[in-house]
Amino acid sequence: MRVLPTSAYTPQPEGGFQASELTRGPWEAGHQHAGPPVALVCRAIEQAAREHGLSHLARLTANLLRPVPIGRLEVEVAADYVGRNAAHYAARLLADGKEVARFTALCQREAGLELPPALPGHPLPAAERGPNDSGRQRFPFEGGHVGYGDLVEARVGRGELFRGPCLVWMRLNHPLVAGEAPSGYQRVAVAADSGNGVSAVLDYRRYLFVNADLTIHLLRRPAGEWIGLDARTSLGPQGTGLAESALYDEHGLIGRSLQSLAVRAR
Repeated sequence: MRVLPTSAYTPQPEGGFQASELTRGPWEAGHQHAGPPVALVCRAIEQAAREHGLSHLARLTANLLRPVPIGRLEVEVAADYVGRNAAHYAARLLADGKEVARFTALCQREAGLELPPALPGHPLPAAERGPNDSGRQRFPFEGGHVGYGDLVEARVGRGELFRGPCLVWMRLNHPLVAGEAPSGYQRVAVAADSGNGVSAVLDYRRYLFVNADLTIHLLRRPAGEWIGLDARTSLGPQGTGLAESALYDEHGLIGRSLQSLAVRAR
């Protein structure tokens, strides 16, 4: 029986975070899945924005410069502009002092607003099947090592994991950071980076289809522990591609995410 770590990251006394094996991705045994480190940076940006009363993370863009090793990480956040209703942030993720990813984010102030009735396109759509009506599926890469497949639970409402367009619900089995309950935004970040995997059209054992970026747009605050991805991968003829996901919680549509793909034969 495998003994699992209790969280994806543990804060360190000297600063920074130590990644656990729960962050391991499917491509290389020593590298993290990008979802957990993106969520770790999301957490830091949320904290910076909260100081100004800006509680909604409307957009998060991650430029993934290098593979993120399973080791010690540091997060740096700077405000590019802070206004009354919105702020723009920049962030860096460092592994052993080396920059591995850069981020930009837009945070907004939430305010009560009564919308007119019968708006076109509203109420917003819900996913065609919720997590309670979806079946548990294992990721194809689960079982060999402790990793991302242990960090999250996946339930599939339509399709099959790694076999084309797929509706999958995901929730965290363990905290992102030890001793903390993850925010809805952090839950989205952990899940959204899986769009290219859950909707893969190529055999991951024969091909790489790694994303070099991730952009998440959210129209409202996510609610609950389940995040749904209605994901689709489209491939171009010259080793490039795009994965796009409609994002849901159990109440309905919350946003969309996009990933640019580099496609290569192994």
